[in-house]
Amino acid sequence: MIDGLKPYPKYKDSGVPWLGEIPEHWGVRRLKTLLRERVEKGYPDLPLLAATQSQGVVRKEKFKNRTVLALKDLHQLKLVRTKDFVISLRSFQGGIEYARDQGIISPAYTILYPIDVKIHGYLAKLFKSYSYIENLKLNVTGIRQGQNIDYEKLSRSSTPLPPFPEQTAIVRFLDWADHRIRRVIRAREKRIKLLEEYKQALINQAVTGKIDVRTGKPYPKYKDSGVEWLGKVPEHWEVKPVKRFYEIQLGKMLQRTKKSDDDFFVPYLKAIHVQWSGINTYNLPKMWASTRELSEYSVRPGDLLVCEGGEGGRCAIVRDVQGTVIIQNALHRVRPREKASNDYLRYCMKSIANIGWFDVLNDKATIAHFTREKFAALEISVPPLPEQTAIVEFLDKQTKKLDTAISATRREIQLLKEFRTRLIADVVTGKLDVREAAAKLPDEPPEEEAESLNEEVKSKNDIEIRVPEYDAVSWEAKR
Repeated sequence: MIDGLKPYPKYKDSGVPWLGEIPEHWGVRRLKTLLRERVEKGYPDLPLLAATQSQGVVRKEKFKNRTVLALKDLHQLKLVRTKDFVISLRSFQGGIEYARDQGIISPAYTILYPIDVKIHGYLAKLFKSYSYIENLKLNVTGIRQGQNIDYEKLSRSSTPLPPFPEQTAIVRFLDWADHRIRRVIRAREKRIKLLEEYKQALINQAVTGKIDVRTGKPYPKYKDSGVEWLGKVPEHWEVKPVKRFYEIQLGKMLQRTKKSDDDFFVPYLKAIHVQWSGINTYNLPKMWASTRELSEYSVRPGDLLVCEGGEGGRCAIVRDVQGTVIIQNALHRVRPREKASNDYLRYCMKSIANIGWFDVLNDKATIAHFTREKFAALEISVPPLPEQTAIVEFLDKQTKKLDTAISATRREIQLLKEFRTRLIADVVTGKLDVREAAAKLPDEPPEEEAESLNEEVKSKNDIEIRVPEYDAVSWEAKR
């Protein structure tokens, strides 16, 4: 259906730089001839609204992110009716918002409604297209955080306007395409969730001994670990505090000034540099440290760095480091003793994070800190070193496969989103003719039925909508 879309037979110059050529029979109108501004106040009892780029204009209680709540002078807020258009402080970044609820909103916003209600659907698509957002950027006043759209200027700008029957076809087609793309995206997101859950289960089973990775079967004998998060573990495994197997060093307090001639200005790592995916050791901030502190707090390849604050317990292995780098006191540096492996401990820490045990240990109801005392006392199950090595090798191999599949699926989602964005822009500006395609569209099944039809989407071949190989340059060349 989408692969067969083609440009219109004939085009003309719109005279509008951001719009370029448009179909020969399309019109161009100034925005002020299509919309009227709504400036109605005095409705303090109506619900407060929030203008969002992701959800449109909705009631504040529906919007999950924090928004400033107006508690006085509600009669000064502007009335917004359902299906109005709202120019907010961020419209120049993501388009003009569409009102899904009736209520009141900041007087700083511009409220618009179409003179002819029939063109509402087309304008709603046009105003959120990236092509039109480029037009909005031409009508911005102010600098940095003070930027806003000058509606007086915008109202004089030109807007494409196809004949009304064609507007109906455009809206019908884009709604159809959007529904299907969203369903495929949801199916891909579900796949990612299942892969992530499987990876977590695999790690948990391996580091708690529920399965012998060398045989793929459970161990022959188990014992009660006495530790809540571990449960039963293989009989020959040890269950002891981390401090029995590892040396833990908390980082240095930040030193901004030089205290002696022996101090060195050196790069340091803090919690934000340590993620589960790895450690950033480039372009680091610097602090002053003495010769003794360089030795005490420096890192080397193979060290495990564990976050003390923030997401306490998050950790990663230092794989590469250039020169002398130390750690701030938001991090623990961990080095294994004779019978231990940092790579094995990293997987143990990931398992603990997966089940939410760090949230319990860190007491997130107050100020979360995974202190050295908590870390040192954390009990883990530790098999003999050869088994630790086997577990690490198994998990490295399996999680790499899973991570590759997850990354590929995320890329598919990104491509689908990019395709949807490009498709909308190309259709609403007349780069693609959808009249024939819209006329052939089947009736939409109920949402519940549509969801079930896509429940079993498992591979790229199952995608109902393929991303076609086309771009504006090729169309220009064909014309």
